[in-house]
Parts: sequence; C-alpha cells; structure tokens
Amino acid sequence: MYFPSTNPLSVVNEDQGVWAPVDHQRIIAKLTMGLGVLFHREKTIRLEPLPETMLDEGKASLVPDILLRDNATAQTLVIIEVCHTNGLKGDLHKVVHLIDDGFYGILEGFIYDYRTQQWLRYRKGDGGLTENSSFSEILQLDLNSFL
Repeated sequence: MYFPSTNPLSVVNEDQGVWAPVDHQRIIAKLTMGLGVLFHREKTIRLEPLPETMLDEGKASLVPDILLRDNATAQTLVIIEVCHTNGLKGDLHKVVHLIDDGFYGILEGFIYDYRTQQWLRYRKGDGGLTENSSFSEILQLDLNSFL
C-alpha cells in the first residue's frame, strides 16, 4: 500500500487509514481485472491476483497493492506496488525488503509510477538493482499490456 512520504513505512501505520487516490486505485483495478481474467476465465496463468491482501494471514504483515499467489503452495511469487513519483523511493524500498528478506517466498516485484508511466522490476538475487521493465518472467507476460 502506498503512504505519503511523510509517513514512515511501517505495518503499524496501516491502521491509520488508506492512502487511495483515484488514479492509484484505477491502476490497481486494471491490473487486477486483466490478470484476473487470465487466471479465472482463461486459466492461462497459475497465480491468482489479489488486491490489498496480507502476505501472512497468521500475523500482521505488509500489504502490497497486488500480490499474485500460487494457491497450490500458498506462496506469493509476485508483488506489484503502484505509486506516483513522490512515493517511488519508499515503494522501491518496500519491494526490495520483502523480496530480499525471504520470509514470504516472493521472487519478483514491480513498481509502477502512474505519473511517469514507468515500470521498475526487481527479482530475488538482483542485489538491490532494479531494471526498467514491466515484463514478468514468472508470468511470461508484459504487465503494461493491461494499462
């Protein structure tokens, strides 16, 4: 979930309210809808897209804007954060932290800046380095095609 830059990135702060501007929610809806059709109707991807869902139901956890979950293994393999330019640094830190910590088994993370229409991708083992890409190797598709 995106929080204004004046708000520290913390699970504790998530109960203070939701930062959900229309543009932010519109991107989440488009991505969830496009990926949902592939999962539910066409059955061409094996990961279920879930918006604003906890990573760990057993305890408080960070909540990505969208996670893609393998229901057979109960693992989240891909996460997506949607932000605008002011929140990019915080969301990038969140994605790298969630992947590198290894607690959740996340292999690939994306950040989409809806003001600049730029994508960043980070994969497990990339050592903190991102690349400008919207192509998911896990899903074998371009996430930008849903926008």
